Amino acid sequence: MLTLKAYVPDDAARWDAVVGQSRNGNLLHRRGYMDYHAHRFADCSLLVERNGEVLAVLPANRQGNTVSSHGGLSYAGLIMTRAMRTEWTLEVFERIGEHYRALGVDRLVYKAVPHVFHAYPADEDLYALHRLGARLARRDVSSVIALREPFEFTDGRRRAVNKARKSAICLQPAADLADFHALVTAVLRSRYNVAPTHSLAELHLLQQRFPQQIVLHEAREGDALLAGVLVYDFGRAVHTQYLAASEAGRERNALNLLLAELVEQTYANRHYFSFGVSTEQEGQVLNSGLITQKEYFGARAVVHDFYEWEL
Repeated sequence: MLTLKAYVPDDAARWDAVVGQSRNGNLLHRRGYMDYHAHRFADCSLLVERNGEVLAVLPANRQGNTVSSHGGLSYAGLIMTRAMRTEWTLEVFERIGEHYRALGVDRLVYKAVPHVFHAYPADEDLYALHRLGARLARRDVSSVIALREPFEFTDGRRRAVNKARKSAICLQPAADLADFHALVTAVLRSRYNVAPTHSLAELHLLQQRFPQQIVLHEAREGDALLAGVLVYDFGRAVHTQYLAASEAGRERNALNLLLAELVEQTYANRHYFSFGVSTEQEGQVLNSGLITQKEYFGARAVVHDFYEWEL
């Protein structure tokens, strides 16, 4: 029999075990990652059990009469082990609806995990949402390189990388995030008048919790930081959570060189290299300049879908 259980902190070990064994979960769905900003969100997460065994978890938070999966994550949805079957998933979603309705919730915003972050096919949730009448409410566009398939840099990007290789730029992993966070902050403020999603203290905390999976790569010339990329290593896929270059770094093609090294050497044995989304205003506006730069490396589109389910 399938049952739902509201998450409490004592469930953290069982939760993380499910994420580790799941078909569609990763670092973002570990409690150590989710809970770094727990004070900002009213947690409303669920565990799915069958005969005492946890088969799936649903990262979720509540704001008013709406539950999201999850407001502090890029994507989440029902994180499932290989034991979950399609008929069981249909039943689980019926129970999820019943559970949240009983709490006075009338809408679920469901942020599906893009397929490139699946370790094994895991679209049972999308079928269940279709059966229940959920609608596609938002679609963002991300850019991803399929590393195990043929891909090419544009001629111009390859020339820029080759030119940078002849310079004195040094590429290296780095432990101290302070210089990089300052650079990201300056770039985002000057270009978009926004701040990074994470404060420096939050990034330090997350890196301390996941030192093997949150890795900073830098391009320097002497002591000067020219460019940096903060990588989230999910295993099969890696994702550039932040990337930035100084004005001097742009002139020297430092970021192009660093990304080429990560794509062609450091993470070449993975399946996917994700650059993240290039859309604004809930997917209605495409940042053409941003996505073009990613496509120059051979990346192509993968969508991040948001569903709305009226309960």
